[in-house]
Amino acid sequence: MDGLFLGIDCGTQGTKALLLNAGSGQVLGLGSAAHAPPHGRDGRREQAPADWLAALRTAVAGALHQAGVDGHAIRALAVSGQQHGLVMLDAQGQVLRPAKLWCDTETAPENQELLDALGGAQGSLERLGLVIAPGYTVSKLLWSKRHFPALFARLAHILLPHDYLNYWLTGRACSELGDASGTGYFDVRRRTWAPDVLQHIEPGEHLVAALPELLAPGECVGTLREHAAAALGLSPQAWVASGGGDNMLGAIGTGNIAPGMITLSLGTSGTLAAYADHAQVSPQGEVATFCASSGGWLPLICTMNLTSACALVRDLLALDLAQFTALANQAPIGADGLLMLPFFEGERVPALPNASASLHGMTSTNLTRANLCRAVLEGTCLSLRYGLDLLRAGGLQGSEIRLVGGAAKSPLWRQVLADLLGLPVVCPRQTEAAALGAAIQAAWSLGRQLGQGDSLQALCQRCVDLDPTTRTQPRPAQQAAYEAVYQRYREQLPVR
Repeated sequence: MDGLFLGIDCGTQGTKALLLNAGSGQVLGLGSAAHAPPHGRDGRREQAPADWLAALRTAVAGALHQAGVDGHAIRALAVSGQQHGLVMLDAQGQVLRPAKLWCDTETAPENQELLDALGGAQGSLERLGLVIAPGYTVSKLLWSKRHFPALFARLAHILLPHDYLNYWLTGRACSELGDASGTGYFDVRRRTWAPDVLQHIEPGEHLVAALPELLAPGECVGTLREHAAAALGLSPQAWVASGGGDNMLGAIGTGNIAPGMITLSLGTSGTLAAYADHAQVSPQGEVATFCASSGGWLPLICTMNLTSACALVRDLLALDLAQFTALANQAPIGADGLLMLPFFEGERVPALPNASASLHGMTSTNLTRANLCRAVLEGTCLSLRYGLDLLRAGGLQGSEIRLVGGAAKSPLWRQVLADLLGLPVVCPRQTEAAALGAAIQAAWSLGRQLGQGDSLQALCQRCVDLDPTTRTQPRPAQQAAYEAVYQRYREQLPVR
């Protein structure tokens, strides 16, 4: 499918826009705009959806300006969004209150109550194909009903962040299988809503009627509304593809659309995702067997503390990123016995939502700046190893890790991960994987809409370009050293 396509990634920290020539595979322009940080106390993490719309306009304008392209040349676009968030609209399409985000832990009691109603972890696995966790959308609904009953009574549309942007773009309330997988009221095996779960929140048809229509992979939502086209400088004839969650679109943007590949995203949190062509539901509750936005499934694990944990130590020691990396590089594997469990925000994998961070093995000689930097970096990577072991226990084997996110630029991070995970890692040249994946999906979906165009595989082969200078192989001697550190990490985990 030739032509120009726009990929949008609306994340926690900001929105990014990427302009792709799908015929050549070349990225022509990038734009971005920051969001106000999530606000709230005692675990509350919320954002105003209006901020997303303002950032969307700025990011799209930036991408078009950098490319020197008239927006009316854009044939289609797609939106990637942060998962699990709750956007509540009334019957007129107005936002009822700020969106609760994926990192919100205020609803942990409601999540436990709903988990108990489903019959615990085993009951949730049997009904949904995954275990609902704090941060999933379903507990946010119950919390909203209890704390804002008058607003909840006006609820007409239950949307995820990317669903909301699609609604603003097209006027259609719909959702996509991958993003819907993370709500807690979706059956990942049967790829459909699980409306009976909503009865535990409010009996009757109110919430069921508020669910958006589900779209199949590669399906378009519709064309742009006049006001959206005018605000973005695009043609009202431009199509909007289904889009999806950031993890699903990031998988497409790294070419992870067939078994054997693993995508690892190194951001505020860390996500490992492996494609499966059937519903390979893991008995381990920490593994979320989500649907993929390319068809198939995308079992993944998510750790809550990654670069965010390292940033805390950097701030404590008043270091910039280069200084932090240099110090961590000076320390040996295992940080001279200093071990950090970096659970500053609790943790999802391992499943320790109420845990706090801790530092083990401190002595008068090993408590140095270098060892502390090394310990926090290693601690975050040890949690990723724990998650990879869970994926492997479920039968998922990968031959290569595609690495994206800010920390992927660091040779030290790449080598630690290769040694600890035991797999070669490589970075795509285009690091904005979710935005690229959205643009690729837009081209694929428009081709399907018109009955002509390239396969998703052909588009990924053309548009996903790996950087050979980043390819990093595991080193046997260092693997053995990390294995000892990992076993010590396992022994120090709080009793679960």
